[in-house]
Amino acid sequence: MRRKLVHHLFRGITALCALLACGILAWLVWAIARRGLPAISWHFFTEQIKLVGASGGIFFNIIGTGILLLTALIATLPVAISLALLHGVYLRDGTRKRALETMLYVLNGMPSIVCGIFGFIVFVNYFGWGKSWLSGGLLLAIIMLPTVTVALMERMATLPSKYVEAATGLGMRQSQIIWSVILPQTMSGIITGSLLGLARIAGEIAPIMFTATIFAGASLPKGIKESPVLSLPYHIFILVQDSFDPGVAEKIWGTALVMLGLVFTLSLIALPARLKIHEEAHHG
Repeated sequence: MRRKLVHHLFRGITALCALLACGILAWLVWAIARRGLPAISWHFFTEQIKLVGASGGIFFNIIGTGILLLTALIATLPVAISLALLHGVYLRDGTRKRALETMLYVLNGMPSIVCGIFGFIVFVNYFGWGKSWLSGGLLLAIIMLPTVTVALMERMATLPSKYVEAATGLGMRQSQIIWSVILPQTMSGIITGSLLGLARIAGEIAPIMFTATIFAGASLPKGIKESPVLSLPYHIFILVQDSFDPGVAEKIWGTALVMLGLVFTLSLIALPARLKIHEEAHHG
């Protein structure tokens, strides 16, 4: 009787916590949508910023954010796949595996302001790129790397050993097994990790503030060095300082709604692949 009571009490507490989390999320979405929807229009998406954010749109901010995210994704994937293969295929020693996992967890927990200072010292000053889309994209790739790598490692851990054993029995080399068996079977992990990683870095301000973005005066990049871009997070950060102006406040909420939609879209697209991984892990 006592065990049943404790069981039901625990289930009730966990359900209450889940409802509380969902309630906070729903309230947050409603608050942003209620204030941001009046700013949403065709001109808001197609015009560039005017009058220090009081009018105009966020066209080049969206383009700049897309450039930064795409650069980060392209730079991250080869490294993340290599690290996941190192962990799942080549490292046999448990100590070395744990060392790699610890390194990824530490990197994932690194404060973004510290990453921003690192990017400023290395990419902006040492390499001499100045504020540039490439500096910001590579720095975001470093921040994104643990999320993508861990998702790939989880997917490789759920891969049934019979696939690799069958390929080995056919006389395939290690490289052939990787390209023909492991990577195709872990594609859902690559997609999931990429989308979750992009959602993770989409709202970062400190790293790109030091390395890549300005508030106004930029359009499309014209090179690598001294070629900054506009971005959605930094746009919000600057406009918040003038939020007492009703017109500016409306633009802030509108931009925040666009940011929220971007992150939600990336997370929702990643959800089916994530569920597939957990289902295969459960049945495997």
